Amino acid sequence: MNTSLPPADELVLVDRELARLDARRSTLLARRAWLLQALRTPVAVVTAAGARAPVADSTPRGAQNVLLTLGGTLLTIAAVAFTLVSWGSMGIGGRAAVLSVVTSAALVAPVALLRRGLVSTAESVAALGLALTVLDAYALHRVALTDTDGLGYAAVASAVLAGAWAAYGTGLSRLRTPLPAAVVAGQLPLLLGVLAAGGGPTAFAWAALVTAAADGAVVLWARPVAARITASAGAAMLGGWALLAGGGLSLTAPWSGAALLLTGAAAVLYAACRRPAFAVAGAVVAGLAAVTASGGLLRAALAPDWAVPGYVLCGLLLASVWRAGAVGVRLPDEVRAGLAVAGAAVAALGLVWALPPVVAGALGPLVRRTPVWSGEHAGPVLPSYPATAALVLAVAALVLVAVPRLWARCGALVLAWALLTALPVVLEPPYAVTLALQLLTTAAALACAVRPGPLARGLGRPGARTSRATPGEATPGSPAAANAADAVDPRTASGFLATAATATATATATGDAAGRPDDATTRKEPTGPTSPTGPTSPTSPTSPTAASSRPRTPVAAPEPGVVLGWAAYAVGLVSAMGALAFALDVRGATFTVLGLVFALLVGVAVFAGDVRGTVSACGAVAVATGFVCAVAAAAGFAPHWTALALLPVPAATALVGAKARRVALPVEITGGTVGLAALGLAAPRPAFLAAALALGGLIAAATALRPERRRFASWTSAALFLAAAWVRLAVWGVTAPEAYTLPVTVPALVVGLLRRRRDPAASSWTAYGPGLAATLLPGLAAAWSDPGWPRPLLLGLAALAVTLLGARFRLQALLVLGGAVLALDGLHELAPYVVRTVGALPRWLPPALAGLLLLAVGATYEQRLRDARRLRDRVTRMR
Repeated sequence: MNTSLPPADELVLVDRELARLDARRSTLLARRAWLLQALRTPVAVVTAAGARAPVADSTPRGAQNVLLTLGGTLLTIAAVAFTLVSWGSMGIGGRAAVLSVVTSAALVAPVALLRRGLVSTAESVAALGLALTVLDAYALHRVALTDTDGLGYAAVASAVLAGAWAAYGTGLSRLRTPLPAAVVAGQLPLLLGVLAAGGGPTAFAWAALVTAAADGAVVLWARPVAARITASAGAAMLGGWALLAGGGLSLTAPWSGAALLLTGAAAVLYAACRRPAFAVAGAVVAGLAAVTASGGLLRAALAPDWAVPGYVLCGLLLASVWRAGAVGVRLPDEVRAGLAVAGAAVAALGLVWALPPVVAGALGPLVRRTPVWSGEHAGPVLPSYPATAALVLAVAALVLVAVPRLWARCGALVLAWALLTALPVVLEPPYAVTLALQLLTTAAALACAVRPGPLARGLGRPGARTSRATPGEATPGSPAAANAADAVDPRTASGFLATAATATATATATGDAAGRPDDATTRKEPTGPTSPTGPTSPTSPTSPTAASSRPRTPVAAPEPGVVLGWAAYAVGLVSAMGALAFALDVRGATFTVLGLVFALLVGVAVFAGDVRGTVSACGAVAVATGFVCAVAAAAGFAPHWTALALLPVPAATALVGAKARRVALPVEITGGTVGLAALGLAAPRPAFLAAALALGGLIAAATALRPERRRFASWTSAALFLAAAWVRLAVWGVTAPEAYTLPVTVPALVVGLLRRRRDPAASSWTAYGPGLAATLLPGLAAAWSDPGWPRPLLLGLAALAVTLLGARFRLQALLVLGGAVLALDGLHELAPYVVRTVGALPRWLPPALAGLLLLAVGATYEQRLRDARRLRDRVTRMR
């Protein structure tokens, strides 16, 4: 091809033309697929009137299958009725002739039908022929072999029928019924034969296992799908029943059960190696069967308390050996992962069995069953629980320690704490030893929470990871991860433990990949269109190219030290609460444990720089409060004296807040809560309540010296002082409301005056209204109920002064409040004289005066209205 273009430009043109042809071809293929689908879909015929013709409810092929099925069923029913009812009315020759002719015709007819392409009809006739063979076998037993055992004859007949049907289905491979029917018939010979021979449960389980193995062979080597599906169902049911029976036998007859379980495990494991899609599930079943068998043998040889540890040991051995590849047989990764899952599941069940002592050791002291400081100790929560539970916890902790993974290290930490918590429950040591062990556990956990570096050794320092693995990243189940795991030497102790737990970590990831090819090798670029109008654009959001070109979102991995620190801190707090509750049995132990726990929490608060330090500081305040209460109880203080003894706690928290700004607010809130509790204790004794309120106000006033707490603490201090004054006045029996309101009014007016000086535009209602109302309104209420004259007189003078000040300085709040109180007070004083004067006047005079007033108002209505508006405007313009 000769052109004048350079080779590079010509290559670009050729590529563009090829791309255009590919796009056009994809469009035409999509259009062709849509047209084929449209041709296959029944098109509704539109009548002349425009209405659609009714659509058929079924296809011709479906109707044909229904008719053939019904016909075959009816013929089968007729044959059964003939065999059972009309058999005796014919001679031996007629019987033989009828059965041979009908059965032969039913079995031979499908050959001719298949040649003519009538597959469905051939299926129906063949099914009828298979049913007739069963009737033939029944008839043969009724006529010629009446003396034979029914179960034995049924076993032989089912074997013969299975073989005959298999041969018939193999010869007529286009028929789908004979081979599954042969598989179904093959399930019966061994089972019926064992029943006929009088075999026990063990023999019956072996027969079921052998039959299941035969079904597995059909699944592995047979080609027809229907036969494999049927055989899979039979293998699952019979094999599962046989393994369950073997598990039951392992409890009563360990050697018989072990032989059955190990044989079944070998068969399932072989099938798992041959079928990748079944690899993980089959390996799990095989592993569980093997562990059950070996654990059953150990259970028979050991004491009852060692039964569960024996199973756990077998599970760990299974996981470690198969994960490390320590045996000579090289198994697929999926199978090894399934075995690891089985071993890990058994070990997890063993841990569940070992949990009750842990729960009893952690939560048992919180439930008081003896009086506080009585010197009596509660009995064991779980008496005679096997001490081997502690061994299970220890072994599991050692296994997880050897695994260099964050989740494993956290699990090992929790299991180590669980071991120390469970030891007092299973060993039942003396009280002092138990308390010392709890304190040791608390101290160790809190120390690890502050300095988790040694726990995180060997885990590395994770950085920011992307949400998708890079090509070189060793993800669980990848070859890199498998090579890293295989690099562990299983011959050493650490390698043995590491392989046991690493297998459980990667089992899930490997199991998910079982039977599923890698995406990079199996994913095909979508060349077909998603609609009949055009192909999928390579740059569309759903295309693989666009997905691969998206930016990866960084995912921040947690620091191992932080996670381990929080885990240790959580278990440490649980142990601390248990130790505090357990120490309440003895007075001296209570003070000792309170002091030690306080020191530990203070240490965590000082050395931990995150939320753990804040929580520890608040916990230290709570422990200090408990210490004060314990001292008060030991000294025999009454509750009101205990309230005064608690007030140094909020004072100390205020001092700590001034020095340690990082934990200031939470600590002060905790101290404030303690102060409220102290007020509650002092409430029954008003004199002590007044003293407590005054001391609380003093603490708040001292806190107000700090700039960041000035606003809140100053108001709190004023409120506490005011409450203290009120309570003290109530104790003295003062009932005059002014004694309670004036201490509020004077400071409020001073604050309002200062605010008005700082902000002249501030409203007088905001500045002076609350303070004036606090005294004038209660005084007015008292004046109306006071029969004497000094209180109304003094109130009127005060209201007059307030009104004049409001008019002088144009302050709306003073004018309105003072005027209203003055008017109501004057009305109260003049009311008796007005009533007396009105009573002395003639009865016609009040209506006459009212009429004159209405006439005067009506004559000067406009002027009075203007005066009222002018007064309103003046009052409104006031501040």
